[in-house]
Amino acid sequence: MISGWWNGLSERDRRVLLIGAVVVAIFLVWSFVWHPLSMRQALLSEQLDAARRDLASMRVAQAEVERLRNAGVRSRADRQGKSLLALADVTARGAGLDGVLKRLEPVGAHSVRASFEFASFDALIAWMEDLARDYGVQITDFSADRVDASGLVNARVTLDDVP
Repeated sequence: MISGWWNGLSERDRRVLLIGAVVVAIFLVWSFVWHPLSMRQALLSEQLDAARRDLASMRVAQAEVERLRNAGVRSRADRQGKSLLALADVTARGAGLDGVLKRLEPVGAHSVRASFEFASFDALIAWMEDLARDYGVQITDFSADRVDASGLVNARVTLDDVP
């Protein structure tokens, strides 16, 4: 049936249909194969470039973290022989928390619990940051309750010695 129809067409019509079929086939291959693949390749190339930039910035950040880690943490020798209990007491007083430090007690071999009443929240956070940064002390537990005065808290802090 189709071959009869095809044979019934003039030479010119057959040529036009063949050229049209080739053009449609090329368009379909381009639309459904080539173009999607090239778009995906471009997207993956952009993602790869972004990942490389991220990796480069992470390497810079890693170097900065290592530099700060090596420069910022003091060893136990820098404590001048002070225990964690004595270190917490001396540094709290140095941070202006001596009047609000109500209790400082050892908890186990390597931990200290400090209780503060009506302490300045900002001074308390700065003190904990200094202990962590300068002496490698870890804050393992912290709880604070706001009191009526602005910026003041009642707080409990547990400090651990990093071995």
